[in-house]
Amino acid sequence: MVLDALLKTLHVLAVVLWVGGMVFAHFYLRPSLTEFDPPTRLALMCSVLKRFFGHVLWAALIVLATGLWMIGRAAKVMVQAGMEFNMPLAWTIMATLGVVMVVIFFVIRFRLYPPMVEAVSTADWPSAAAALSRVRKWVTVNMVLGLVIVVVASMY
Repeated sequence: MVLDALLKTLHVLAVVLWVGGMVFAHFYLRPSLTEFDPPTRLALMCSVLKRFFGHVLWAALIVLATGLWMIGRAAKVMVQAGMEFNMPLAWTIMATLGVVMVVIFFVIRFRLYPPMVEAVSTADWPSAAAALSRVRKWVTVNMVLGLVIVVVASMY
């Protein structure tokens, strides 16, 4: 019981950090930065994303580990009770979209973000802006997927 509560709490907190951070960046941080000149805006976003992505890396790993653990525990309990385990549709949707989100995050963090860092470090502002645009597009996709998962979880 205590382990189940701990796993669920860690899972939800990691989701809140990840999805909430994307919502904050998309709807509040990004629009507020339009007041600044491109070099300032791009350097600040590069710095913010570095911190955010470091935390999301841990959050994504925690979400995966706790989600798999909770599914495994539920399956084990049912099998030990002599019942067949059929994963609920909501869990299947959450797990599938969650794995897709992790893959997208890894693409963002390790493929799309490094060119932005390079461009900012060399003051190549057009390239930095283009790289940030690609990052923003995929973060938006992940944010939508995360919100779908939250809706599915709240309906389950």
